Amino acid sequence: MDNLMYFFLLDIPRAAVIWSGLIVVALVAMAILIARRPRPEFTDGGGPNGVVPMRAAVAGRARLTAEAEELVRYADEVAVAAGRAAETARRRREEWLAAQDDAEAAWQAYEAADADARRVAATTYLPVPRTPRTPSEYADRERYLHRAALSACGRQELSVLELSNALAHRNGWDPRRHPVEQEVVLRRAVRESRLAAQRSAAEREHAAWRTAEAAAVAAQSLRDEAFAAAERANQASHLLPPGGGGTGGSAPVRDASRQHRPATRWRTASAG
Repeated sequence: MDNLMYFFLLDIPRAAVIWSGLIVVALVAMAILIARRPRPEFTDGGGPNGVVPMRAAVAGRARLTAEAEELVRYADEVAVAAGRAAETARRRREEWLAAQDDAEAAWQAYEAADADARRVAATTYLPVPRTPRTPSEYADRERYLHRAALSACGRQELSVLELSNALAHRNGWDPRRHPVEQEVVLRRAVRESRLAAQRSAAEREHAAWRTAEAAAVAAQSLRDEAFAAAERANQASHLLPPGGGGTGGSAPVRDASRQHRPATRWRTASAG
């Protein structure tokens, strides 16, 4: 019995050392686990949130707001550009219509000159009246030619260049001809001048139409882009704070989709 008590008393300190070592190891392991555990983040409400941290949420909100403001600003800029393009297209169309009227008036003037030339040319089938070929007669014929050419130039039937040729007796202008023959030459010159004016007016009308068509196409493209930009901005405007920049989160972005039909083609009459 004494021996048993002796060995039991000897094992107690040894067991205490072992248990103390185990307790120390357990405490160290718990400390390591606590140190490695992630710290909880807190949202605006103050509670822990391990999915979306508060700072990430605030940064994402700011980024979305900036993108919405950029969309609204871009929509406003495109709307202004579309309005200006529509106004330009309207002016180009008016210019084309004016050129169209000028071409039509030039064509009518040519038709009238052609009819006069044909009517006067028909008189050449009759014999030319005989007059004495005296210096006085030739002087009268020359004065008639000058008066007729000056009168035609005053009515804008002859150009200044043709008037100069008539007064200088160049390019087929002969003061020795009978006034009937001179009238035929004059009417033909007027017809050629009207024909040249009509062709020039037709070319201007074609150029004005091409310009109007290009302006209408540009205005339509900008109008479509403005409509699409306004749709994107209105969808993103709810992200903006009330009373902030852009549309204020409630007012819709202005739409520059005002109707402006492109110019339609008009076929000018041509001197066949």
